[in-house]
Amino acid sequence: MYTNLNDVIPSSRPNERALKDVLIVGGGTAGWMTAAALSRCLPHGQRIRLVESDQISTIGVGEATIPSIRAFNQLLNLDEDEFIRQTQATFKLGIEFVNWGKPGDSYIHGFGQIGRDQVVAKFYQYWLKMYQAGKAPDLEAFSINTVAPRQGKFMRPPKDMPNSPLSDISYAFHFDAGLYARYLRGIAESQGVVRTEGRIVEVQTHEQSGHITALRMENGELLDADFFIDCSGLAGLLIEKTLRTGYEDWSHYLPADSAIAVPCVSSETLLPYTRSTAHQAGWQWRIPLQHRTGNGHVFCSKFMSADEAQAILMKNLDGEALAEPRLIRFTTGKRQRAWNKNCVAIGLSGGFMEPLESTSIHMIQTAIMRLLSLFPDQGFNQVDIDTYNAQNDEEYLRIRDFLIMHYKLNQHEGDPFWKYCRDMEVPKEVQHRIDLYRSHGRIFRLGEELFADASWLQVMHGQGLRAGSYHPLVDQRSEEDIAYFLAQVQKTIQKCVDVMPTHAEFIAATCAAEKVDFGGAQPRRYGT
Repeated sequence: MYTNLNDVIPSSRPNERALKDVLIVGGGTAGWMTAAALSRCLPHGQRIRLVESDQISTIGVGEATIPSIRAFNQLLNLDEDEFIRQTQATFKLGIEFVNWGKPGDSYIHGFGQIGRDQVVAKFYQYWLKMYQAGKAPDLEAFSINTVAPRQGKFMRPPKDMPNSPLSDISYAFHFDAGLYARYLRGIAESQGVVRTEGRIVEVQTHEQSGHITALRMENGELLDADFFIDCSGLAGLLIEKTLRTGYEDWSHYLPADSAIAVPCVSSETLLPYTRSTAHQAGWQWRIPLQHRTGNGHVFCSKFMSADEAQAILMKNLDGEALAEPRLIRFTTGKRQRAWNKNCVAIGLSGGFMEPLESTSIHMIQTAIMRLLSLFPDQGFNQVDIDTYNAQNDEEYLRIRDFLIMHYKLNQHEGDPFWKYCRDMEVPKEVQHRIDLYRSHGRIFRLGEELFADASWLQVMHGQGLRAGSYHPLVDQRSEEDIAYFLAQVQKTIQKCVDVMPTHAEFIAATCAAEKVDFGGAQPRRYGT
């Protein structure tokens, strides 16, 4: 992830071929993240405009993130505590998966590392040998990002304890996506972005090149630009309805095609993780914010009606619903090309990956950073466009495969949806990962894919996949030595968690939004 502006900001030297006008279509999270980043990074003199209509609502359910969001916020020079207050955010250490392997199961996919890797082999291989012999506890005992959330604990990693498990704490956020967009809008407008409110009634294109040239608004105003960024959501107003780019449908691998979303009153315990609970034909998300809890039920309409899905969701809320449930239809997949001619699709206009691993906002972020690194001039060099699309496709494919793994590795009996997922033929890369782990517990990361070995391990093990053996090189150490090593790691992690504050206490002490009561949590300060 880029953290140095020199890595992403195009040269500010005068360039007569430089783009003069950039027009973003659509607001919401994708539009205002794009506007804030471009206005921060592009050379002065380039005009950035954003068009959105107050009459068109956004999806607004992307409230859970992964740790990379912190790098994006740092790029914008956001103060983290202020960002949390403005967006009613809470902290996130990982995702709990309930009933996913089989009913009654629960595991946490935590951020960060597991144990301490050794010179000869990764930590989990030593654990695997002892676990297979019945001489080690489950995997969750060896990561502070899985032990702490089970006990409702949180703190930021201290800067002065580099050798402590506390320094391994990796975190993201749950936040109100609407408030985040509003917050970024203020930043973008302060940096010169001009917002136009209204509905687009016509998209004009060049007769020979096919490039987009202008947008005609409902009031008759004509907005022209050199470069257009489509953040219009599932509608794909520019990338699809205008440029007819095409869509790659992945619903045969990820068959869920609907979601019902509703906020509710917060529960008494403010947990530092997202929860995903498997149901008969899909799964339910639970995302705790400071002022409410976000909920949704993702399901497959071929196996369950919307009425039935809504009934399941409403029955399993923490408290009273705060709005009417909202139905969202989608097709998992991606555009054939995210960048077509002089238009780039960012966010849902570029594709849809269900929110199972909280990747939606991350994919907006990486699309923005990729665009900055390959930012065009008026020549729109095709090799730049092709490189962008190739990198985009690779990211989508690897995230898709990780999501497929969750569904493929289930042991639900009697549910047709889960039987379909268990029996479906998966991409060869997914099957290879399963076979490789089943042999000797081996996991290899492909290129620069998002999810690291620890993530694949936690999901495969949590879903019930078991390795037949372990890496032979761990036999270099005796069982007694390995047992002592594992025990020390487990003990050290637990001692660190014991001194951590609760999630609610930490927020109350550092970044609580106004008018939010955390049950009398004391105003102590933790971490740095």
